[in-house]
Amino acid sequence: MKKGDLVLEVGRGDDCDSKFRDQLAAITQTQFLDGHTQEVVDAVIIWWRDGDGDLVDELMDSLTYLTAEGAIWVLTPKVNREGHVEPSEIQDAAPTAGLSQTSTISVAPDWTATRLVARKAGKR
Repeated sequence: MKKGDLVLEVGRGDDCDSKFRDQLAAITQTQFLDGHTQEVVDAVIIWWRDGDGDLVDELMDSLTYLTAEGAIWVLTPKVNREGHVEPSEIQDAAPTAGLSQTSTISVAPDWTATRLVARKAGKR
């Protein structure tokens, strides 16, 4: 993410890492948008926990707001944290939603982020 990027945030709760959010906001220098926006965004951050519902549906919904070059970041609680999501859930949901997983990184003491991007036309 870079300065000026519009970011849609989904699934924010009391358990989200505020320091990480503040760092992202400092980079973009924009306020995060919520699900009521009609804006096209450069990135989507999804705070996702076990039991939150159907990840494929959430990814498909997020794609409707995302620029062609944008990324979706799925943030999940780390192993042994409440709400932990198995990496295989994201790996299975991404291609169904037309996305490819590019990387997974630790972004906060309790959270891991998986970056998903739209698959290029012609790739299977």
